[in-house]
Amino acid sequence: MDSTYDGIILGAGHNGMILQAYLGKAGMRVLTIERKAVTGGGLSTLEDPRHPGFLHNTHAFFQRAITAMPWYADLELERHGARYIEPELNVALITQDDGVLAWWTDIERTVKSFEQFSRKDAETLRRWQHEFVPIVQNILTPEAKAPPLPPAERRRLLERSAAGRRLIEVSALSPLEFVKQEFEHPTVQAGLLFFNGLREVDLRVRGFGHHIAALLASPAKAQMSRGGTAALARALEGAVRKSGGEFRLLTEPKRIVVEGGRAVGIETADGETIRARHFIASSLNPHQTFLELLDETLVPLEIRDRVQAFQYNLLAPLFALHLNLREPPRYTAAAKFPELAKAFMVIMGLDASDQFNDIVRHHESGTIPPPVMWGACPTLFDPSQAPAGQHTAFMWEKLPYHLKAGWSGGGEAHGRDMLALWRKHAPNLADAVLDQFTRTPLDTERSLPNMREGDLLVGAFTNGQIGHHRPFPGAGAYRAHLPGLYLCGSSSHPGGNITGLPGYNAAQVLLDDLGIKSGWAPRPIADQLSALSDR
Repeated sequence: MDSTYDGIILGAGHNGMILQAYLGKAGMRVLTIERKAVTGGGLSTLEDPRHPGFLHNTHAFFQRAITAMPWYADLELERHGARYIEPELNVALITQDDGVLAWWTDIERTVKSFEQFSRKDAETLRRWQHEFVPIVQNILTPEAKAPPLPPAERRRLLERSAAGRRLIEVSALSPLEFVKQEFEHPTVQAGLLFFNGLREVDLRVRGFGHHIAALLASPAKAQMSRGGTAALARALEGAVRKSGGEFRLLTEPKRIVVEGGRAVGIETADGETIRARHFIASSLNPHQTFLELLDETLVPLEIRDRVQAFQYNLLAPLFALHLNLREPPRYTAAAKFPELAKAFMVIMGLDASDQFNDIVRHHESGTIPPPVMWGACPTLFDPSQAPAGQHTAFMWEKLPYHLKAGWSGGGEAHGRDMLALWRKHAPNLADAVLDQFTRTPLDTERSLPNMREGDLLVGAFTNGQIGHHRPFPGAGAYRAHLPGLYLCGSSSHPGGNITGLPGYNAAQVLLDDLGIKSGWAPRPIADQLSALSDR
């Protein structure tokens, strides 16, 4: 059988579907092939087979500012069922002695929480938040929503404005240097670095000092989708189908077909050839795209070496403990801080920034550190994710993919250690737990092979793997070395997490290459940065 489309996308994760929907709106007939039985990739919500009605978000959950993403409005996702919740007490860090450091959607309430630990740190937070708001609005946010500039050109443009020069100055630090330099209280330092750690940037590496200030200034807060994380996948699938897009599920690509030096189709594992008139776009990782799906004669040695050198995150792999509950966790700290009963993200086991060095050492040696974990009770905000009157909850922890003792035991013992810490802060869990299960970094890779070594970001930000050089020099503008072959996944700028921006940016590049005008694309980022010039 021979089928022909305008284009083919590999992988039906959220980035691939966003790209497909935009191309469909432009009048193109696009097929996405997906090895799994459902679309969505990491947007996964599973019903506990042992306990019907208990829904668990087994990979993605906290989604930052989804409703502010341009594709959310452009693709009319609310018409396709998407609904989001953004709790006011967005994050709460519970200290060992049951103190609470809180991040609210209201910056003034956050400042007041910081004052309970350090008046100086509260003033510092306010100062950096005020200074970096225009930098986030005018530089960092537009940069994330556009194909990246070559580093030299970016620096040249940034140096022409006061805001750009300040960004360069702060970026020269490492996150650890920035926090140690600017904040004094160990718990405040730890909390700020933890947030940066959620982005999986190595705290010791210079070039990322601005991440902390940008986090403080960003209006984007953690959100959750009503009905479970998979609800976003279903809404995106609806947008794709409305645009005329098609899916081929339970279909695994065997190779990318290249003729005359151009990518022209896909051969599936079943032997079917599906042809593309204009493009193949891969949301897979670089090893899959360049080494597994392309004949080695089609990949120059220089490209193969760059792919082989592509690094995955040491600290990104997640270990998860999931609970079915008779009642939600009731934290002892709520006696003095009653708002904690409605906290969204809860962090435990973290009191001082020096703990990060210990965590890194454990990852490097393949051993398990004392629990430092974060999670939520989704049913506090969306009761539909459990039977009436009951609840689900989870905690995540970063643990090594390359565990010295191996993951063959499934991690149940460490799950018990996590539950013990949880019960220390929420004693009612001793009687509230109906059932529990764990998921290891190895489980992540098995269910989502794109996330090699359990890396949820599909590539580290070290080794120069950022911006125009992500995933590597020569492929950082969503174009591969072969005509007709494009990249659209998390291994491209601006990276992983649920942002949809790799797919959004790839759509800009692909439509431009095809000479198709789009009314939704932002101005070129070079023009936006040039407009800031004070020289």
